[in-house]
Amino acid sequence: MRNAQSTSTASGPRWLRRWSLVGAVMLATAGALAAQDAKPAAPTVWDGVYSDAQAERATAVFGSTCSNCHTLGPQGTRPLTGDKFWQSYTQKTVGDLLNYVKTSMPNGQPGSLPAATYNDLVALILKSNGFPAGATEVAPETVAKVLIVPKGGAGELPANTLVGVVGCLTRSGSDWVLTNATAPERIDKTGARPEDATRPLGDRTMTLKFVLTRLDAFLGQRMSASGMLIGAGGSDGLNVATVNRVAETCP
Repeated sequence: MRNAQSTSTASGPRWLRRWSLVGAVMLATAGALAAQDAKPAAPTVWDGVYSDAQAERATAVFGSTCSNCHTLGPQGTRPLTGDKFWQSYTQKTVGDLLNYVKTSMPNGQPGSLPAATYNDLVALILKSNGFPAGATEVAPETVAKVLIVPKGGAGELPANTLVGVVGCLTRSGSDWVLTNATAPERIDKTGARPEDATRPLGDRTMTLKFVLTRLDAFLGQRMSASGMLIGAGGSDGLNVATVNRVAETCP
């Protein structure tokens, strides 16, 4: 009479081997689904989105055409590097930078240079800001979604950036404050936006500075504020340009 272990092999009982196979298949399937669902990280200026040769091509034209108004160092009235660059472009894209160069340079004759020259000028600006070179070259289709962020990640927007913030209006001492506030979002012009009435709120507190309008009637309501950040990320508040009620209840 065969005993109960007569189905065993050197690899173990058949039932164990079957379940091991099932488990392996399930793990492989889960891994494939996770890989399918994972979103690739957005490219950034630290991924090498211009070439050294491209930046070099722009040196002469920058000297003859752009240097009367701009500098590639942090000094001067209109620098294209350093703090001024980060204030203007943190969390924007290289595509935004390229569009600015095309529509602003040369002074008095924007858009008058060949398209390839504008691409090269952006490469030179990126190199002058210390971003690494790579094997690709700047072109509208290659840089449209390339983010301009500090090396460690998106971080906070720098001081003096024009932003919008949405939150619940409260008072703290003599200050008006937005609680449940969204993270400051870079904007191109002041004022409330249609989506401010329904956008998800956040967990921040933003002090509203230099408010010139009476807000007492809006206490506890959802407000949209725009203005310049005081300190990185608004650590010292928001220098208010506009405050608008976007919903009567909050949150």
